[in-house]
Amino acid sequence: MLPITGPIAILLWMAMVVAGAVLCRRLRPNQRELSRKIVHIGTGAVVPLAWFFEIPFVVALPVAAVITVVTTINHQWRFIPSVEDVDRNSYGTIAYGIAITTLLLLFWPTRADAVSAGVLVMALGDGLAGLIGRNVASPKWVLFGQTKSSVGTMTMAVVSGLVLIGLARWSGVDLSLPAALGMVAMATGLEQLSWRGLDNLSVPLSVGVLWSQLVV
Repeated sequence: MLPITGPIAILLWMAMVVAGAVLCRRLRPNQRELSRKIVHIGTGAVVPLAWFFEIPFVVALPVAAVITVVTTINHQWRFIPSVEDVDRNSYGTIAYGIAITTLLLLFWPTRADAVSAGVLVMALGDGLAGLIGRNVASPKWVLFGQTKSSVGTMTMAVVSGLVLIGLARWSGVDLSLPAALGMVAMATGLEQLSWRGLDNLSVPLSVGVLWSQLVV
């Protein structure tokens, strides 16, 4: 596999994700959260892709750091509104970038599975919880100014569990039931404490660190 294949594949994937978010915002301007979730979920695939293509540390970390800086600039000036244009004050995209960069610094590439666990739980679990929770009627409550729902919370728990089990099978590691339940409980609990999107930092870091300690 040519060294340039991996970076090109990842760039093409992210271009499609951003293009999809921009198109979604144009077609559904009243559903601003949807375009942001497309980016949120789509970005999660970058880490498994980098793992598959064996992107080295000296490439992965600087790229993640630069993207985090660009995201911070976009948060301030909204060059790509579809990434940040939501109906609340959130630093979620910045926190997400910091979390990915930190996980790469701690575990890449020797424990790429731990990085993938943290990022995919956040991308798929939290992403789908936000989409489903907003569109399916269920009991709701407010914590730290953020609206949560029983359906969204259940989605976070179920999807997180499926992600962890699927990742363990794919990577060939031993994931015990107590470890899986502990990580699901941690992720679901921290997702409730999502003041200004900071769960995008706490969830991936916690899951990634726990995975590195509990899964061998």
